[in-house]
Amino acid sequence: MKRWWLDPWVWVPMSGALLATAGAWWPAAANAGAIYTGYLKKVFVPLLIGLLLGGLIDHFVPREYIVRLLSGPKKRVIARATLLGFLASTCSHGCLALSLELYRKGASVPAVMSFLLASPWASMSLTLMLLGLFGAKGFVIIVAALGIAFVTGLVFQRLARRGLIDPPAVTAEVADIRIWEDVRQRLRGYPWTTAQLAADARGVAAGMLPLGRMVLGWIQLGLVLSAALGALVPHETFMRFLGPSPAGLALTLAFATVMEVCSEGTSPLAFELYRHTGALGNAFAFLMGGVITDYTELGAVWRAIGRRTVLWMLAITLPLVLITGLILNLWRV
Repeated sequence: MKRWWLDPWVWVPMSGALLATAGAWWPAAANAGAIYTGYLKKVFVPLLIGLLLGGLIDHFVPREYIVRLLSGPKKRVIARATLLGFLASTCSHGCLALSLELYRKGASVPAVMSFLLASPWASMSLTLMLLGLFGAKGFVIIVAALGIAFVTGLVFQRLARRGLIDPPAVTAEVADIRIWEDVRQRLRGYPWTTAQLAADARGVAAGMLPLGRMVLGWIQLGLVLSAALGALVPHETFMRFLGPSPAGLALTLAFATVMEVCSEGTSPLAFELYRHTGALGNAFAFLMGGVITDYTELGAVWRAIGRRTVLWMLAITLPLVLITGLILNLWRV
């Protein structure tokens, strides 16, 4: 008999409610509970949007569309995935659910990697925030992030040709289909009835459930650890060790592993780091590091796609982020 309480859709909200109200029944945990609640407010809506988009894709988007747009060995597939990731307008956890759904529907692993790296904080929803905080340097951060997403996808394509990464979830020929013409035909033939709309709503929900089971537990782990770190480590101590030196850059990347919870939440913190240290490269590494070293994402990708994908992603992106960070740290004006 399946233990229903082990379903992430059950235990994650229950444990979240306990943590959010921890201050009421354990005063010593009031600070950690408040930090957890603040993180939850930032991540909840983007995550819900990501799950909803994933459910919509699962129910409405034919597999042939995904295979045609986001599979194949050509560079334009990676460019398309990077652009779509940038336009996704969701944070890392919402993007994670959406990326894994694209993979399930037939997107190639290289395209999924570019989409995943481009979405979390270099998204349209965050562009104005970064430009407002960093000015023209915010544009540099965005371009550098998208460049890393694109280059990583290209490298993954080479690895795929040599059989060095995990296989796609769906092996299929690229369909000879005119997508926009097919969409227009589907819309013209759609029966706008209450029964059809209700059936489609159930289909979207059915698509959201497996995505939630895949990512909710990892997200809760990230929220809890980030709340504990925020409660136990003084802000001044955090800033003291994250200067513009190579060691400070490496330590920044290490902190990003546990501090990344939501893109909107880390951007002001990254700017605060930049304001105190003048290290633009460290701010960039903090933002990107939360994408490429965040254990919530790595664990979900490991489970859904495979260990080789995770190991290659780390091997490719970490050097790119560190080199880019060192170059940006030279810009101290």
